[in-house]
Amino acid sequence: MEQRIVQLDQSNFSCSICLDLLKDPVTIPCGHNYCKNCINCYWDGEYQMMIHSCPQCRREFIPRPVLEKNFMLAELVEDLKKTGLQAAPADHCYAGPEDVPCDVCTGRKMKAVKSCLVCLVSYCKNHLQPHYNAPPLQNHKLVNPSKNLQQNICSRHYEVMKIFCRTDQQCICYLCAMEEHKGHEMVSAKAERAEKQKKLKESRQQIHQRIQDQEEDVKLLQQEVEAINVSADKAVEDSEKIFTELIRLLQERSSEVKQQIRSQQETEVSRVKDVQEKLEQEITELKRKDAELEQLSHTEDHTQFLLNYPSLPALRESTHSSSINIRPLRHFEDVTAAVTELRDKLQDVLRDAWTNISVAVTKVDVLLSEPASEPKTRTRLLKYLQEITLDPNTAHRNLLLSEGNRKVTLMGQKQFYPDHPDRFSGVFQVLSRESLIGHCYWEVERTGSGVYVAVSYQNINRTEAFGFNDKSWSLYGYTDSYTFYYNNIETPVPGPVSSRIGVYLDHTAGILSFYSVSKTMTLLHRVQTRFTQPLHVGVGLYFSLSCSDASSAEFIKLK
Repeated sequence: MEQRIVQLDQSNFSCSICLDLLKDPVTIPCGHNYCKNCINCYWDGEYQMMIHSCPQCRREFIPRPVLEKNFMLAELVEDLKKTGLQAAPADHCYAGPEDVPCDVCTGRKMKAVKSCLVCLVSYCKNHLQPHYNAPPLQNHKLVNPSKNLQQNICSRHYEVMKIFCRTDQQCICYLCAMEEHKGHEMVSAKAERAEKQKKLKESRQQIHQRIQDQEEDVKLLQQEVEAINVSADKAVEDSEKIFTELIRLLQERSSEVKQQIRSQQETEVSRVKDVQEKLEQEITELKRKDAELEQLSHTEDHTQFLLNYPSLPALRESTHSSSINIRPLRHFEDVTAAVTELRDKLQDVLRDAWTNISVAVTKVDVLLSEPASEPKTRTRLLKYLQEITLDPNTAHRNLLLSEGNRKVTLMGQKQFYPDHPDRFSGVFQVLSRESLIGHCYWEVERTGSGVYVAVSYQNINRTEAFGFNDKSWSLYGYTDSYTFYYNNIETPVPGPVSSRIGVYLDHTAGILSFYSVSKTMTLLHRVQTRFTQPLHVGVGLYFSLSCSDASSAEFIKLK
């Protein structure tokens, strides 16, 4: 009960201007009490010229009332001070640098709890009470504290801007509406707010729907990531098992070959040693007979010689010919040749199979909504730089490969290359070792006019020129022009002629672009198609009557 009285005292004996206990309390005609100094300062304000009002109930007084001390309140306040009662609020109630201060408070200002859009004033909790109690103020629009109330005042007429000009899309006051905005389409700020609030609501609904859709997409993508990871892990595990099995089979075959070689080695060595032992026995026997004959030949007694001569055994025929006929030393070389042949065949099989495996891996393509666009600058193209080396097994015999198989030159004499089913004949062409998928870019520096650059499937006919079938696409460079060929169809290509050709491939998107590369980069020809197999880079050369130098092409090793 005592606590309730104390709280009542705090409310009734505090000045609503300074929020402290009343000092020299005075009562104005409406019955509200203030510190004498506080109410005088309030009425002395620049906005209180001739009309003076109560800070709480807003009752106006003309003329300014004469203030007289309220002795009863003064005595009560003194009694309260003796009891130690403090009416000042805690520090956290005062306005800080980031807070909106109460415009009514004098001295140290309290935090505003509301701003009035009619009064254009911000109020603390105590000074706001008249807006709840006084009927004339109850219709005022109260909002959360705002530091920008002065923005609601027209900078030209100092009136509240309650009108919106749709013609100029700005807030104006009623004087603006009658002057420079006369004849414009105008509505109240409230009506425009309601209209824009609807659009705002629609925009938010669209945003929320988009957020919801994209959150669903994120979930789907996360599920796709998990599915890709699970599938990739299983593929790696299965691949390791299969390759381990292949390695085991190769090791078993290697062990069997080794065992067979050793077994045959033992048999042949045993057979040779058996013949060798028999020959050595015959040699020993012949040496013994030779010794007996020598002894008999030295007998001086003729009679004894003649008596012993018939007792000598006749020389038997040798079980072996006078010389061993050994075939040329080949021994197990044929085995090595057979294993080498197996290795070459396995390499070819592995190469073809590896191409299929690479294609299968790259076919794992999650279909996203927006594919990557084709690069437009050389800097961006170089991000997809692909190092190209040429395959000697595909080179025509009149082509010389050099610079680590990055350069090819047309020669008048044939080069020594072993026979190979992938080798070109009839056309001076060569394919790259690398099979291309995904995004790739490379550049070719050409010498002479008899050079053409191409991409081709691996299974192209080895007697056909690039571009004269449906398995290859080729750009022929001449002295002053270019021509593109595909499926035996000729397409003239305009553009600046340079010694360097750039080629960009997006296998998945089916894009093939040829560029003239010099100080500037110019797109010469672009192909949009569908590639069904991995591609290899191709280069063709021919003898040109217009150029005495040998034609050559080198794949540039860019940094």
